[in-house]
Amino acid sequence: MDNAAVFVKSWTKLTKDWNAQMEAELAPQLTAGQLEVLELLQAHEPMKPSDLLPHLETTPAAITTLLDRMERGGLVERNRDEGDRRIVWVTMTALGRSEAERGIAVRSAIVNRSLELVSSHNRQLLVYLISKVAGTREPTPLGDRKGNGSENAQETKDNNMESSAVST
Repeated sequence: MDNAAVFVKSWTKLTKDWNAQMEAELAPQLTAGQLEVLELLQAHEPMKPSDLLPHLETTPAAITTLLDRMERGGLVERNRDEGDRRIVWVTMTALGRSEAERGIAVRSAIVNRSLELVSSHNRQLLVYLISKVAGTREPTPLGDRKGNGSENAQETKDNNMESSAVST
């Protein structure tokens, strides 16, 4: 089996396992999809339902259904804009905020249980490589830029990190 096939098979199993654990540990108050909405609201509150679309892989109708359930569960509130009654704003309730914190802690515990299966060095390497492939890696300062070769510092660091992979 080639690298791509092994990666897809492994990644699919890992995410399926994580999702099953998330749903079990978040229930009955919260789902993984609801946690995703709460995290978006933490970062960008208030939001219009249409603002959620670029962040969620779903349809406007599904977002409406999701928000209906979240509102019935006391996680969010929807209020009409005072200046333009056509606009609806979504905000978290106090329960929504506490459930977001609980959900984030649950997810961290699930991921950390998986990461604990490998050494500290390989854990750092795994996080680094997945972040790099996903394009979510935080930029690292390149040091001073006074022509002393530091322009290549990040590339050298990347190559050193990647070449230090250890087979387990």
